[in-house]
Amino acid sequence: MAKLFEIRKDYILNSLMESDLEKNPITQFTRWWDDAVSFGIEEVNAMTLATTSSAGIPSARIVLLKSYSEQGFVFFTNYESQKGLELTENPYACLVFFWKEMERQVRITGNAERLIPEASDEYFDSRPRGSQLGTWASPQSQVIPGRESLEERLAQFHDQFVDNKISRPPQWGGYAVKPYIIEFWQGRSNRLHDRIRYNLTENGNWTTDRLAP
Repeated sequence: MAKLFEIRKDYILNSLMESDLEKNPITQFTRWWDDAVSFGIEEVNAMTLATTSSAGIPSARIVLLKSYSEQGFVFFTNYESQKGLELTENPYACLVFFWKEMERQVRITGNAERLIPEASDEYFDSRPRGSQLGTWASPQSQVIPGRESLEERLAQFHDQFVDNKISRPPQWGGYAVKPYIIEFWQGRSNRLHDRIRYNLTENGNWTTDRLAP
């Protein structure tokens, strides 16, 4: 069995040079996103979401990107979950995509804002019925007595909505993380990785810097 310090990989697939960059980081993200989709990465939209409590205690978990634009990177959750409560206390968040098959990372720092209810309704209505019921059944992040309690709640809501359209729970909806920093990381040989950071200026323009690996 290999020792942890013996596990290593050299990154040789690609490079990221200033001459290759788009002026707008959302356009640059789209280029990398299309590459990742074409590469066939499984759950390409999986991203780490890091939040921080008002006491400065960080937490992180994997969520799924559901859309993105100049207005932000969108995901959905229970507003009363740990991440929801932390975003209420401190709306700043960080997202990280790691597409290891392409030796790439994207890190996005921004301000998270709730979507308007109509936008959350539209996405909720597009979900499979089982996922809709699961949203009602799960008091996300709360302590529960056991798996059986979830199954019981699921059955209760199944009976409640059996002949009706399932409405969106009021405590569930979307966030858009509007970025002011986006960093693109391309693995390179000898750990001399390419790191390009876009920064949003006060006048709404983007500047770029190269960071040492």
